Amino acid sequence: MSNLVEFFKQHYGQAPIAVASAPGRLEILGNHTDYNEGFTLSAAVGQNTQFVIAPVAGRKCRLRDFRDGSQVEFDLDHIDQPRPGDWSNYVKGVIIELRQRGIEIGAFDGGILSTVPLSAGMSSSAALEVSAGFAFAAAFDIALPPVEWAKVGRGVENNYMGLKSGLLDQFSSIYGQADALILSDFRSNEVLKTVALPHGYMIVVANSMVKHNLVDSEYNDRRHSCERVAAAMHAVDPKVKTLRDVSSAMLNEYKDRIDHADYLKAMHVVGEDERVFLGVDLLEKGDIKGFGRLLFASHESSKNNFANSCPELDCLVELATSIPGCLGARLSGGGFGGISIHLVEAAQADTYCRRLEEAYRLQTGKPTETIKCAIGAGASVVKL
Repeated sequence: MSNLVEFFKQHYGQAPIAVASAPGRLEILGNHTDYNEGFTLSAAVGQNTQFVIAPVAGRKCRLRDFRDGSQVEFDLDHIDQPRPGDWSNYVKGVIIELRQRGIEIGAFDGGILSTVPLSAGMSSSAALEVSAGFAFAAAFDIALPPVEWAKVGRGVENNYMGLKSGLLDQFSSIYGQADALILSDFRSNEVLKTVALPHGYMIVVANSMVKHNLVDSEYNDRRHSCERVAAAMHAVDPKVKTLRDVSSAMLNEYKDRIDHADYLKAMHVVGEDERVFLGVDLLEKGDIKGFGRLLFASHESSKNNFANSCPELDCLVELATSIPGCLGARLSGGGFGGISIHLVEAAQADTYCRRLEEAYRLQTGKPTETIKCAIGAGASVVKL
């Protein structure tokens, strides 16, 4: 934080009044369940985005990314449409979402410094949205409950950027707790409980280095498949509102009445909801090996049913089965590239990362970036 404040002073010639911080997140289990009003097991990570701010006169806002030195400027009266490839879209989108809630903010100078990998499945976009929102709250005296800030971030994705995602990313960034996974319900939009990862184990992230742009991917098509299945089942059973209300046994009864591709997509989501609760039960019983097997099962479903994996992610997960120290692995996040998560014995993490990087390069000819992830706390803001 002190580095960022000093960078800000040197660049803008004035002191900031607040610094907000929001972490990236890891989806541990519950792939594509959030927009189906289902359940997830997730964690905030130690990597975060810091947003520093000082209000200024006029209508012009200036933003600098102190990681790469890039800078953008925009006028508060001309931000109705996002600009392609502009990272400040996620900040402008927050301002638009606040306006739709009757909240106006003034012009500002802002700066960010982030350790969350970009376009890699750790939700750098949610970390930026949440940190910007918390900074605005401190700078302009905005009082919103945490769940509403999560909805602001989701609104940026849904309405401003065109990605029909759910609340998982923003929810995890805001509600994450150090050293614990959070079990979230996305119908009631609440954290149901926290679950500790047993001592001696950690999550290693392995980046496939396949960048995914979910706005341009088949992400929205997957959501439409889920909605079609839920609508077809609702027509027969009105109690079914979303796939959250469907069990694997129920879905199998409808198999012949549903398009097969849609059925497979729904089978993945329904199975993920079930794996979330089975995973919580296994962790609470201390069965870490059983939990690891669930991660492998989740990836197989992503690969074969939901079709949101890619050859590079499949390679990383397959390698995990043969390198000592790993209990389970799967893609994490939207998919179509990005990251895999690996449940690893902490004592073997360094060796595991090195062997995985070497094996991946041999198999694919590509590099992979591995990150040992601490489970971090949720978003915060400090007035200076």
